[in-house]
Amino acid sequence: MRKVMIATTALLGLAACNTEHPAATGAPIAQGAHATAMLRTADGADLGRATVTEVSGGLRVTLDLHGLPPGTHGAHIHTVGQCDAPDFATAGGHWNPAGAKHGSMNPQGPHEGDMPNLIVGANGRGTIGAVLPGATMAGLLDADGAAIVIHDKPDDLMTDPSGNSGGRIACGVFAAS
Repeated sequence: MRKVMIATTALLGLAACNTEHPAATGAPIAQGAHATAMLRTADGADLGRATVTEVSGGLRVTLDLHGLPPGTHGAHIHTVGQCDAPDFATAGGHWNPAGAKHGSMNPQGPHEGDMPNLIVGANGRGTIGAVLPGATMAGLLDADGAAIVIHDKPDDLMTDPSGNSGGRIACGVFAAS
């Protein structure tokens, strides 16, 4: 009888291994949509690009930038696909369709467009990759589009509405790619 119980338990364990589980948030999606934004300074200097890829449960945003001041900078997706110099105010506020508070450290946050800080080395280069859970390509590329903005100061990841991240020093408008 003991051997039958052990065999039954083993078979049940193996059967559980065959159960399909939904993909974890951030897992690649075959044929997932993409969007890119070319970032520029207020005087039009090229700084690199942002790429957004549709993943399971959200969007993955990757920044690959150069020519920025060394240090830590806030990086956010903003609600409007416009980047008019000199201050990029036309990009609007942070992308926040759920009406949350700002920042991953805020118990009522984060905004959909809140990202981790971008750390730029002494050579002016900075890269970052982050998954925005719940974000959709349809929301990003809605009627008025969206922009990616780099700020001159670090984001404190908590203070509403923008994490005390200072002025806008770079901006790029997302377009489907």
